[in-house]
Amino acid sequence: MGGKYRITGNAYPRMRRPRRRRKVVLAAVAAVAVLGLGGWGTLQLIDAFSGDTGKAAAKSRAAACKPRSAPSAAPAPPRPAQITVNVYNATPRSGLAKATADELQKRGFNIGKVGNASPEYDKKVPGAGLLLGAPGAYEGPFSVLGTQLTGAQVKADARTSADVDLIIGTAFKALNTKPVADKAMAALTEPSPAPGECG
Repeated sequence: MGGKYRITGNAYPRMRRPRRRRKVVLAAVAAVAVLGLGGWGTLQLIDAFSGDTGKAAAKSRAAACKPRSAPSAAPAPPRPAQITVNVYNATPRSGLAKATADELQKRGFNIGKVGNASPEYDKKVPGAGLLLGAPGAYEGPFSVLGTQLTGAQVKADARTSADVDLIIGTAFKALNTKPVADKAMAALTEPSPAPGECG
C-alpha cells in the first residue's frame, strides 16, 4: 500500500475493541447495592412480624417513664394548728361566723377574731366565701384552709401578719364534711410525680 497509508517500521496498528472494564465494575457495584437493600428490607419485615419491634417500643416507653432526676422535696403545708383564722360573716344570716369558727376549731385551727364582716365586704361576697391574707398566704395557709370550704376565692391584702380571714359569702351553706376535708388535706401532702414519670 503506498502513499500516506504506507506502513513503515515494525509497529502495526491494533484493531482490537476497547475494553469495557469500567462498565463491568459499575454493574458489579450496582448489583451489590441492590442485594444489600433487599437483605435489609427482608430483615425489617422479619422484625416487624416477629414482635421484636414491640419489645423495643416497650423498652423505650419504660425508659421514658423513669424519673429523669430525683424530685425536689416540696415544702410541707402548715398544720391547721399553725394557722390562725379570723371568721367574719358577710351574709344577712346571723350566727354563721360563730358556728363556722367552732367547727374549724374542732378541726384543729386556731381561731382569732369572730364577727360581722367590715362594710367593705358585708353582703358583697357572692360566692361561698373569701380567704383574705398576706401575699405569703398563697404558699400554705390558703391551700390548707381551702380544703375546708370548696369554691372559696382567695385574695391578698396589705397585712404583714400571718393570720388569715375567712369571710363567709352569701352562697355559703356549710363547710366541707370532715372526711372530704381530710381527703383534700391528705392530697396536699402527697408528692407530685417526678418529671418523666408515668401514672
